[in-house]
Amino acid sequence: MTNRPVLLVGSVPLADAEAVFRLSGETLGSLTPYFPDGETGERGNWIGWQFRHFKEQAALEQIDRRERAYQQHPPLRLKAGADARDISFGALGFDRTAISSYEIFATSRGAGIIPAEARFQVAMPTPFAPVYNFIAYESQAAVQPIYDAAMRAELETICAVIPREDLAVQWDVATEMSIFEALHPAPFDDPWEVLIGRLAALSGWVPKDVALGYHLCYGSMGNKHWKEPEDLKICVEVANALLKKVDRPVQWFHMPVPIERDDDAYFEALADLHLPDGCTLYLGLVHDGDGVEGTRRRITTAARHYPDFGIATECGLGRRDAADVPGIFALHKACAEG
Repeated sequence: MTNRPVLLVGSVPLADAEAVFRLSGETLGSLTPYFPDGETGERGNWIGWQFRHFKEQAALEQIDRRERAYQQHPPLRLKAGADARDISFGALGFDRTAISSYEIFATSRGAGIIPAEARFQVAMPTPFAPVYNFIAYESQAAVQPIYDAAMRAELETICAVIPREDLAVQWDVATEMSIFEALHPAPFDDPWEVLIGRLAALSGWVPKDVALGYHLCYGSMGNKHWKEPEDLKICVEVANALLKKVDRPVQWFHMPVPIERDDDAYFEALADLHLPDGCTLYLGLVHDGDGVEGTRRRITTAARHYPDFGIATECGLGRRDAADVPGIFALHKACAEG
């Protein structure tokens, strides 16, 4: 049996990037084509580290309540008399952390810890996610283009400094999925067309010789999804819609699989998934809650509906205990090779 490829979704709660590269390289080796730095340190809570860049804006003020569940802070709005021209985000930190981690990646690869053909994976939230989470509905339309421009500039720096043949970029698509699932409201009409258009446009931020992936995410606050997907239908619809609009190769899509879903009904929508050659589906069906037996059971069911896929966890591991990580990586290896 051919080994299944492994995707490390992004966050890993170890001490630093060097520890992440060492453990993932020594455990998984050539099973995974992309190695993330684990989003360690201040980046451990996904977009949480970006909040201060909004909070420090003199043109914004914080309201006295959250506008919905699954929101980390009461959001900010434009002050009376202020407008978007008064906002300047400056350095967000995406380029700084990526370039620093790439140096460690290159050293680890040079030492033979990471395979020579591997790429360094930079996982980034879509720019919509921080704005939707940190800005009040009334001000999102004004703030979004400013944050977009700041984030795009940093990605351009990443792609200019890190050799493109060494780089992979993953867009973390969580906030959009919550709107597609009708869990959270959209601050505009026709959210499907608007958000699919924005997600497709993000592909144009990534040069064609840089690998590109989309992680379709259902959240992991408290190690729980904001909603357990009923099946893979919406994920498949998102992937298909994006591929019709994206004007460059997409190397992978990641879709979640809850631990209890080893039934055919969950995977039946994969019959309608139309990935082109060179694009890999990674199913997030690796769960240490039921180990090798449960994970292989989900693999067996999924393979009846879409035989050629890689494996991953449902989401990043940033909210897990560091002591769990070696076992989770070993579980990937056992099930990818088994």
